[in-house]
Order: sequence, then C-alpha cells, then structure tokens
Amino acid sequence: METTRVDRWVWAIRLYKTRAEATDACKGGHVSVNGKSAKPSTPVAIGSRVEAYAHERYRIVEVTQVIDKRVGAVVAAGCYLDHSPPEPERDRVRVAERERGSGRPTKRDRRQLDRWRDA
Repeated sequence: METTRVDRWVWAIRLYKTRAEATDACKGGHVSVNGKSAKPSTPVAIGSRVEAYAHERYRIVEVTQVIDKRVGAVVAAGCYLDHSPPEPERDRVRVAERERGSGRPTKRDRRQLDRWRDA
C-alpha cells in the first residue's frame, strides 16, 4: 500500500479515538498534510508531514509506514516519527483529600471544605 486517506491513518495510529472523530477533525480544519489543510480523503504517503490538533495538544508527525487499519499501540507507534513540541506541564491543583474509608464527612469537616472552596 503506497497511500491511504488521512482520516484513516490518524485514526489507525491512535491520534484520535474514533474514525468519526478523525473525519470531523479533518472537516473542521484541525488536520493538515504537508502544510495544507486536509480533507478526510487527502492521501498520505511515506514522508508526508501531518499536523493535527487532537485532545488539547498540537501534534506534528511524519509518516514512516502507511496503514489503514487500527493496530496495537506498539505497532502504531512505529508508523510515525513524532516531531511534536513537548507537552506543557500543567499546574496540579491540590484537591481536598480525605483518607479512604474515613466515612461520611462530619459537620466540622464540611465547614472546613466550604471555607477552603470559598478561599
């Protein structure tokens, strides 16, 4: 196989969870091939550069193997070279934690949680 549809390829390498999601991303302008906006039927071949905005992250991948069926994650990772910028570190928001099995919060615990939420 020399070429395949871009929506099938980005789904097969697991950039998108479903084929419908990949097709919608192409239609919405979130996927480009070699610098040009891609329709779902745009062909990709070995050496093509695919840029996609998927799951709140910008991904840049280069095609090393053309596949059109979903395969295992290890095999899928070998079908592209990832040139994406590193994922930004997210600020971890500390959530009020309670010990597991400590039971239902008391009135005092609830008031402390309310004060913490308002602050």
